[in-house]
Amino acid sequence: MASVGRNQPCPCGSGKKYKHCCALAPKKGSMGNRIVLSLIGLMLLTGAIVMLMSLDDLTDDRGGPRRVWSEEHQHWHTL
Repeated sequence: MASVGRNQPCPCGSGKKYKHCCALAPKKGSMGNRIVLSLIGLMLLTGAIVMLMSLDDLTDDRGGPRRVWSEEHQHWHTL
């Protein structure tokens, strides 16, 4: 398809010049691109939620670092 000049009639059939009609309309991406971007956004959001929920596992009830006693080494290990 040949490109339309700014002062030519709009190919959509509105009767307006192209520069006052479809040239001003935002260009939409294909449906496939929108679906892929939506899925990527959903995966990033899910990852952020999982990461924030796992931050609670790094501390004990008092807010300090979680520790476990090592029988082998006879001292505390921080997780």
